[in-house]
Amino acid sequence: MTEKLLTDVEYNYKFIDERIAEAAEKSGRKREDITFLAATKMVEPEVINHAISLGLDHIGENKVQELLSKYDKYNLDNCSLQFIGHLQTNKVRQIIDKVDLIQSADSIKLASEISKQALKINKNCDVLVEVNIGREENKSGVMPEQLEELLCQIAELDGISVKGLMAIPPICESSQKISEFFNKMHNLPFPFNIFIDISQKKLDNIGMNILSMGMSADYYEAVLAGANMVRVGSALFGARNYT
Repeated sequence: MTEKLLTDVEYNYKFIDERIAEAAEKSGRKREDITFLAATKMVEPEVINHAISLGLDHIGENKVQELLSKYDKYNLDNCSLQFIGHLQTNKVRQIIDKVDLIQSADSIKLASEISKQALKINKNCDVLVEVNIGREENKSGVMPEQLEELLCQIAELDGISVKGLMAIPPICESSQKISEFFNKMHNLPFPFNIFIDISQKKLDNIGMNILSMGMSADYYEAVLAGANMVRVGSALFGARNYT
């Protein structure tokens, strides 16, 4: 870990924070309405903790094993740890007591396992339902037309609460195209009664408070389109070294 890396993180954090504030204002909201979550895949705990010291209060890991290996080194006194990657059902028990939110619930099988493991430790686990807004075969997420059915199924489970939706749109060549996907996503849940009348169906554990979309290349456009949580990794910590 070098001094330059930490200095870069400080500069990047301030720049991203200002961009989020600008996009929030343009969309009729305030900076505090938007959650800046740092995607910390392949980032050393010391660097993560430095970002937390700057004011970062949400971090997210993509891999269960990486989260477990770094867990004892995070400074989580004033920071929420979330899971933002694809989650296998057989790995749920390993993180259920360690994360505040699972952003990738995309099937009743996974939701049922989250419910089962949460009840074992007397916990109510918050989740986002991941939507495959681009209808991509190689991506996880429920298809938009199956969202209502999945939410109604999750509503029957104890120990789990849906707090909103998450999406990763396809890679697009232009900001205009990516904005089209973000706008499509935003128009799915808000207002939520497009899909379900909550009071009529008595879905006590289903809420639509969070719309998590937008990453390093497109968080600005995502906020403009209505996202209130963005997941930023390389724009904050620099390009990842996969070698």
